[in-house]
Amino acid sequence: MSARAELGPPIKGPTAFGDDPRRLWNLARTLAVSDFKLRFFGSALGYLWQLVRPLLLFGVLYVVFTEIVRLGGDVELYPVALLLGIVVFTFFSEATGGAVTSLVDREALIRKVEFPRLAVPLATVLTALFNVTLNLGAVVVFLLLAGGELRLSWLELPLLVAALAVFTAGVSMLLSALFVRYRDVKPIWEVALQLLFYGTPIFYPIAVVIERSEVAAKLMMLNPFAAILQQSRHALIAPSHPSVPEVLGSGWLVLAPVAIGVAVVALGYGVFSRRAPRIAEQL
Repeated sequence: MSARAELGPPIKGPTAFGDDPRRLWNLARTLAVSDFKLRFFGSALGYLWQLVRPLLLFGVLYVVFTEIVRLGGDVELYPVALLLGIVVFTFFSEATGGAVTSLVDREALIRKVEFPRLAVPLATVLTALFNVTLNLGAVVVFLLLAGGELRLSWLELPLLVAALAVFTAGVSMLLSALFVRYRDVKPIWEVALQLLFYGTPIFYPIAVVIERSEVAAKLMMLNPFAAILQQSRHALIAPSHPSVPEVLGSGWLVLAPVAIGVAVVALGYGVFSRRAPRIAEQL
């Protein structure tokens, strides 16, 4: 008997959002908590692995770019800026990378139970959000130990994290829906993440880009992910890290990355909603 036959006939019809938003949220939260616990079940270090991995990458990049490439020496609190960039990128990479295959990974559940399909990729984003919230706490501790000061602009951080989470959810919805039908999405997105890592000022400061090409710096800030990261550095670390309006040269131009982010979320939700009723059939 084939694996598909063992799973039973596909259930077709449940929408992306469902009839009750509370049911969607509760299910996504339950799946996220379950994934979070299972990830560290039986591990001696448990959650610490989520902190160790970005710290190891931070250590390697810090040595390479400060001791070998000699980059970041004139940037205020560069180690903190580097760590923040790695933590934020790790969140986006883990959330979207996990969401790509999330629907396929839960094929048995989807084919047998009627529930809002959107709960599956959202659970992946929530799991990554748990991790990044704890990691950002570590960044704040590192910042204070490095000589950073508590500033009123820190109040921007929750809004920036929320904006990043919504944008990430939009990308996750789009990728997960497309992967059900097109399995090339996964390797394509892995390459895209590599390009994002090197094409976004994560391990190099935006000031370096501005010195070489203001146009290139402005184009970078049109990327919602890059804009959120840069504004987070400005708000959390120090005013010497240029804000997004400063890089773009106008406060009004900030609407450009906002509009792009909203468009991505709308596209992701639209594609997912259209495909949701037939996901079980296409698995």
